[in-house]
Amino acid sequence: MSTPTRQRKRGHDPESVLAIAVGVFNERGYDGTSMEDLARALGVTKSAIYYHVPGKEQLLARALDRALDGLFTLIADERATSGPAIDRLEWVVRQCVRTLVDRLPYVTLLLRVRGNSATEQGALDRRREFDTFVHHLVGQAAAEGGIRPDLDPALVTKLLFGAVSSIAEWDRPASGGSADDLADMLVTMMFDGLRG
Repeated sequence: MSTPTRQRKRGHDPESVLAIAVGVFNERGYDGTSMEDLARALGVTKSAIYYHVPGKEQLLARALDRALDGLFTLIADERATSGPAIDRLEWVVRQCVRTLVDRLPYVTLLLRVRGNSATEQGALDRRREFDTFVHHLVGQAAAEGGIRPDLDPALVTKLLFGAVSSIAEWDRPASGGSADDLADMLVTMMFDGLRG
């Protein structure tokens, strides 16, 4: 009779360390998370974490880059830079929803940073750069007549991306529907009222 083999504890690679750290940061807050908290969540010693990363701040930087890199990839795409501005804006909103859903824990963390460290300040600077791109795109759509003239482009920008950002607070992977379904619903609701 053979004896059952014990299930070996899975080792961690840099990706799994990052994913678990982001979960802990989102649950406890970055400032409220210690290396001991991370070690406990990973089921390893603190020294084992240092094998993968120099410290907590580097985990935060990698996580924030994961969220921001997705946004900057989409605004570098030709579909965000050529054609009627209203169509480009709609495409950017759709892609933002997809990025948010695909990278939900990372984007959630990004939306919670307050600039308390150089890493957080750097992330906020990059986010402002993205916001500036979108603000200009909304302004172009208004100038081309793609957005109703009675709507303030600055307010449109805040409302659109406030709606997209709010997904991080209520959407959960098990809530049903795909990122495309969610993007379709948001775009239909918002753009039907925006188009000039």
